[in-house]
Amino acid sequence: MDTFTNGEVFRGEVIGTAILILFGAGVCAAVTLRFSKAKAAGWIVIAFGWGFAVLAGAYTAAPLSGGHLNPAVTLGIAVDTGVWGQVWVYILGQMVGAMIGAVLAWLVYYAQFDANKDKEQSTPTLGIFSTIPEIRNPAANLVTEIIATFALVLPILAFGLTKGLGVSGTQTLLVAFLVVGIGLSLGGPTGYAINPARDLGPRIVHAVLPIPNKGSSQWSYAWIPVIGPLTGGALGGLVYNWLFQ
Repeated sequence: MDTFTNGEVFRGEVIGTAILILFGAGVCAAVTLRFSKAKAAGWIVIAFGWGFAVLAGAYTAAPLSGGHLNPAVTLGIAVDTGVWGQVWVYILGQMVGAMIGAVLAWLVYYAQFDANKDKEQSTPTLGIFSTIPEIRNPAANLVTEIIATFALVLPILAFGLTKGLGVSGTQTLLVAFLVVGIGLSLGGPTGYAINPARDLGPRIVHAVLPIPNKGSSQWSYAWIPVIGPLTGGALGGLVYNWLFQ
């Protein structure tokens, strides 16, 4: 992680994560909000939307920072390599970018969010910005996020063993499809945060934005999509270092 300067890392992660959340929250808004042409398009659309979000954000950030876009990925790489010096820069950039991306998604769908002022037909909006479990069970939700993030970070690290993937850019494409696969296979219980910045940054934005009838930001749940992915990312780094090095 020391290949890039701190300034490059911060700029890259801000820009890349902002694009990630713009596309990701954007597809959730498209499927959720009234008067959207993609209203009720379904989970498959959301899963592919998030995969393309990773694709766009990571390719954009890669020349500046390597395109982590996720504190769990950054942590997994640090645990594997033992290089911790720039971890805080990555995470700071990711958090700032996630909040910027959430604001941009709100601006794109401003008219649809504004239409939420009709109380009789208003829609809770937290799910556009952050994750909500289908069944509120903290232990089960935490395990889901740990396993799903482990299933993200370990393959990401293993992709690096295949010569040429990083040079050709194919590695980033594979990660995007991996995110789609996680969404389709493991995303049902919690909405698959698998990224603390992706959940916490937009949740903060949801709490402060002037969205009519927006509903609760559910702060009592907010620790799970932070601790779960960080734990899964660290385990991914440990297992990779143990089995593949």
